[in-house]
Amino acid sequence: WSEAQFIDYAFLRKKFRCSPRDKAAGCAIDLTQKIDVLNLALMSSLNRFADPVYCIVRVIVGLMYASHGGQKLFGFPGGGHGMGGLAFVAGIIELVTGFLIAFGLFTRIAAFFASGEMAVAYFVFYVGVVPTLEAKFFPIMNGGELALINCWIFFFIIFYGPGRWSIDAMLFRRNAPATTPSTA
Repeated sequence: WSEAQFIDYAFLRKKFRCSPRDKAAGCAIDLTQKIDVLNLALMSSLNRFADPVYCIVRVIVGLMYASHGGQKLFGFPGGGHGMGGLAFVAGIIELVTGFLIAFGLFTRIAAFFASGEMAVAYFVFYVGVVPTLEAKFFPIMNGGELALINCWIFFFIIFYGPGRWSIDAMLFRRNAPATTPSTA
C-alpha cells in the first residue's frame, strides 16, 4: 500500500474507535463497520491500476470498432457488408476513429465522431426499422445493443479523455491532467 492509502486507512480506524468514555456508555464497533473499513482500504488499493486498465479497455474497444470499419471497406475480417452510400461512410468513420481511439491520438475528437455515428446507426437502422413501439424502446428487442453500448462508451471517452497511456499524453504532456482521483 502506498503511504496515502495507509494514512486513509489509519484515519478510518480512528473514526470507528470508541473513546474510553464511549465504551463506558456501551459503544462498540460492529462487524459491518470493520468490514466497511477493510473494503474501503482494499478497494482504494486498486486505484493504482486505473490508468493501465483504462488504456487496455480503450485499445480493445478502439480495435474492435476499427475491425467493423475494415469489414465494411475491405471485407476483412469475415466478409464485407457492402461499400455503397452510408455503409461506405460508416466504414471510413469506424476504421479511422477506431484506430485513433485505440492509439490515443486525438481521442476526444475521434470519440465524438464515433459516438455520433453509433447514435445515428442506432436510431436509423435499429429503432427506425422495427414495427412495434415496444421493440423501438428496448434495445434487446430491436438488436441495437452493440450500437448503443458503443455510443455510450465513446461518449464516456469524450469526457474522460485519452488517459495517461496514450499518444495524446506523450505529445501534450504538459496539458495532460491526472485523471486518477487522488487518495490523499
